[in-house]
Amino acid sequence: MARVCEICGKGAQMGNRVQTRGKAKYLGGVGTKVTGITRRKFKPNLQKVHVTTSQGTNKSMRVCTQCLRSGAVTKRVKARPFQLPQGND
Repeated sequence: MARVCEICGKGAQMGNRVQTRGKAKYLGGVGTKVTGITRRKFKPNLQKVHVTTSQGTNKSMRVCTQCLRSGAVTKRVKARPFQLPQGND
C-alpha cells in the first residue's frame, strides 16, 4: 500500500536540504554561505482514520491532515450522542 492520501492523492515529494554556515550580516557577520545541498523527501502527514463513506459504510483510510481539517471526509461516529428521554411534563 503506497503512502499516499486516499482522498486527494498527495504523496511524497523530493526537495533539497540546504546546509548553511556563518553569521548573518544583520547580526554583525560577513553573511551566511551555503556549504552543502543534498536531496531529501518531503512526506505527507497521513493519519489512519475510520471514515463514513457516502454509502453509509465505515472503513479505515489513510488521509492527509489537510483533508481532515477541510472536511473532505467525515469521521465515524463511535456512539450516538446522549439524548434526554422524552417524558410527559
